[in-house]
Amino acid sequence: MSLQIIPFESSMNTSYIIKDEGAVLVDGAPFKEVSSFTEILENHNLKPEEIKLIILTHGDFDHVGGAKKLKELTGAKIAIHDHDRENLEKGIFHWPEGVTVWGKLSRALLKRFLKKKLAYPAAKADIVLDDKGLSLKEYGISGKIVYTPGHTFGSVSVLLETGDAFIGCLAHNKAPFVLKPSLPIYANDIELLKESWKKVIDQGASTIYPSHGKSFPVERILKYLN
Repeated sequence: MSLQIIPFESSMNTSYIIKDEGAVLVDGAPFKEVSSFTEILENHNLKPEEIKLIILTHGDFDHVGGAKKLKELTGAKIAIHDHDRENLEKGIFHWPEGVTVWGKLSRALLKRFLKKKLAYPAAKADIVLDDKGLSLKEYGISGKIVYTPGHTFGSVSVLLETGDAFIGCLAHNKAPFVLKPSLPIYANDIELLKESWKKVIDQGASTIYPSHGKSFPVERILKYLN
């Protein structure tokens, strides 16, 4: 079976269905925007129960908010790193600090409003990831989960043998965050994030799929790492 990468776009986020011998979902949408997921599945002749794993790249509200609803819809297991597990299981609204002027300003202006608007139900983690990551072979996907901290201390990425890399918020590529592929404007530790980028690149990443914006070649990010 040929590899399919199916984006599931909400207002600000893009989650991805990866379909090969099996199917997994990378990231959940904000809670109130999950309803369109079934339409995406129908358009690609997929049944909800074909999704066997929901991989949460990190524990921010806009990535884990729809996890409970998506799990109920698909029956899939939820995987998240131990460092971000509490956010998911307690419904904690987490948003990393701004690391650019616009990041700091936008977070200060919007956090109180979004915290109320985008509250979400807690969900139980089925697979708690550690720093060693996880092979996706048993889910029918030729790839692995790689520990890539920096945006949050529990951030992970999905790296396929094809070089396709689903990196959550290791980068942004969408307004109003940024106008071109760049490092994120929010991060718990931006220097640690750069080290994670080097890890992803060293392991063969070539096409980058961010959670905010369109895919881009890895070369577009190299200038920010020197």
